[in-house]
Amino acid sequence: MSENLVIVESPAKAKTIEKFLGNGFLVLSSYGHIRDLPKKNAIDINNNFETNYEISNDKKKVIANLRKAVKKASMVWLASDEDREGEAIAWHLEEVLGLNEKNSRRIVFHEITRPAILEAIENPRRIDRNLVNGQQARRVLDRLIGFELSPVLWKKIQTGLSAGRVQSVAVRLI
Repeated sequence: MSENLVIVESPAKAKTIEKFLGNGFLVLSSYGHIRDLPKKNAIDINNNFETNYEISNDKKKVIANLRKAVKKASMVWLASDEDREGEAIAWHLEEVLGLNEKNSRRIVFHEITRPAILEAIENPRRIDRNLVNGQQARRVLDRLIGFELSPVLWKKIQTGLSAGRVQSVAVRLI
């Protein structure tokens, strides 16, 4: 039984970090994002833009393996990258795996060295909801603008064109 489960984004990082931590630690990868917005009914714009995430098909096996490991762990360390995307990955993992403040911690490190990882474990924090909200806002805008405008472009101008929240404004400025 592993006392500690560390979840990182990258399988390459997982192998290296597990060597640094040794016995008592199992390090697994989420392989990046585990959930995304479905193509239909993803965002309820009439309910404060409420999102409806689903586990990506290619991540169902990853989630099943992580769930098994969580059951065997007394503490789960969410060690995704320290940026909006990484924070969102940690939040999605917390939600999907049923983690809470008693059985999980958020850790971040800026280099993959034994001292940096041990320091992160000694100084855990909670998931930064502001970063999560920032990532969700970006994702919702990408979906609303890209998925709604691109088909209009295909009908009116040319098939294969795409519209995005940044690219559409940039093209207009030019």
